[in-house]
Parts: sequence; C-alpha cells; structure tokens
Amino acid sequence: MKIAVLDDYQDVFRKLPCFARLREHEVVVFHEAEKDLERQAARLKDVEALVLNAQRSAIPRALIARLTKLKLVVQMGSLKDHLDLAACSDQDVVVSAEPSGISYSTAELTWALILGSVRHLPFEVEQLKRGRWQSTEGLELRDKTLGVYSLGKIGSCVAQVGKAFGMKVLCWGRVSSLAKARAAGYEVAASRAEFFERVDILSLNLRYNADTHGSITAGDLVRMKPTSLFVNTSRALLVQEGALAEALRKGRPGFAAIDVYEDEPVLGGDHPLLALPNCLCTPHLGGAVRETNERRYNFAVDCVLGFAAGAPLYVANPEVQLRG
Repeated sequence: MKIAVLDDYQDVFRKLPCFARLREHEVVVFHEAEKDLERQAARLKDVEALVLNAQRSAIPRALIARLTKLKLVVQMGSLKDHLDLAACSDQDVVVSAEPSGISYSTAELTWALILGSVRHLPFEVEQLKRGRWQSTEGLELRDKTLGVYSLGKIGSCVAQVGKAFGMKVLCWGRVSSLAKARAAGYEVAASRAEFFERVDILSLNLRYNADTHGSITAGDLVRMKPTSLFVNTSRALLVQEGALAEALRKGRPGFAAIDVYEDEPVLGGDHPLLALPNCLCTPHLGGAVRETNERRYNFAVDCVLGFAAGAPLYVANPEVQLRG
C-alpha cells in the first residue's frame, strides 16, 4: 500500500524502530502542515492509507471525496471532529482510532508551565545570558489555591502534584467532575464565580467538543486576581475567542501560560498572545515526548499491517467492515 503520514513536525517516525516494519509498503512522511484543501488533495491523491497525528490536520468530507484510492485512516490520539467519520463510512474507508488513555506528559507540561511562569524562568534565563543577575521576584506555591477546571484524567494528575506542593486544591466543572472531586477529598467551589475569584493558579483540563466550545468567557476571566495565572494545555477553543488576550491586557488574570492555539501550527510569530509579556507560550508540546511518539507510531503500524492482512484493528466505523 501507499501510506502517507501527516504532520510529523519533528521527523520522528522514520527514526523509530517500528518504521522498518512497513518496509514492504511505500511510505511518505509529511512534516509541514497543509491547510489548503486543493494542495492537500493533490499530495494525497494516490494514498491508500492515511495516518493522522492527533488533530493537526482537518480531514473534511470535501477532502475525503477527492481521495478515491483511500481505504484506511489511522487516527493517532483522540478521534474528534477534525475527521469526518461519516464521510469515511460513506466512502467505505475504514477508520482505526487509538483508544483513549491518560496523557501524563500533558499533566507534566502543565506543571512545567506553572513553575516556569511563577518563577519567571524564560525571562531570567535570557537576562542571565545578557549579564543580568536576579531581575524578578517569584511566587511560592505552598498554601496557594490551585484551581482545577475539570477533574478528569489529566486534571487529577495536576491536582495530585498541587497537593504534593502543599497547595489548596479547588475544583469546578460538570456534575460528574465535581462528584469525583468530592470523592477524592478536594474542595468544590460554592459557585462558578467563587472558583474564578479564589484561584491563584487555574489549570484548564476540560475535554473539547461542541458542548464545551467557548466555556471560559470574558466574564469568567475578569473575576480572576491580578496576581493569578491561567494555564491552558487542553484546547484553545475552550476559551471565548479573543477573551484571554484582552483579559491579559487588562490585568485580570495577571498572567497566562498557553500550549494550545485556535489554528495550529502558529508560524511566523503570528498570534496575539505571543506579543504579550505576561503570557508564556509553548508550541503544543503536551504530547510531544518520546514515549507518546513510540506508543502512537507503533499503534499506527499495527493498524496498517492489520488492515493489509485483512484484520483491521480498533475500527471506529464497523459498519464499513460489515458492508465489506
């Protein structure tokens, strides 16, 4: 089969041992994102199997309709609305989707961003290189209030580390999330307003979908303290468009640390948050670790070889198999 791997930004796949397992197939790996549908269709027109890296590229119905040779899509990471599953089924394209699991690396990055922000590490590193010594005053985390918005898999990890640091953990989210928080012994805010008003550090760990789009509003952000830090390692569209940049300009919250953006990748420094001195920005590094890459690409290779052998794995649209 001819196989295309999209959005391997760091050229990881070809360096992994599992790449050799596809030696009997033709594999092309794309490192640069392509947003234009016509150009994307042109470079994928002969592809039989398509490997998607997380949600880095949109695969809408209009694109799928042009890929007449496509037989298999392998989704590494969560299957979301970036891929039109119904369109794949209509075209008899099997979709193999990675089972959901906990992303420890995202929880770890959340804490890297928190610590980097409260101790002004990027700024201090640059100042030291320029000959300056101790330019800022940091913040101690002990006894501060860590707000965890949605105590799911990642949020639970974030909360555990906060507790280990001696922080007060305060939770908010949906009914199921709040029940989980109470069961874990964490405090639940009396109201949404109180949650935003009390937190010193807010970690947003909410799963993104149509229902959670724009969940965090300008009204929520303005309630935060001028000394507080807003951290988002989940999805940018959980926040009302433009609300965070405007809130940071007004000083409530005082700081932010962001790993996710509305339209990725962000190239050429072209994003309003990058221009703000009170915002620490990273290029969606949450899952960009060796262990995740090895696991995901091994999964993708298993799925391709399983399909080639007539035994598709982890099929998200079994109706295609039934028709076949």
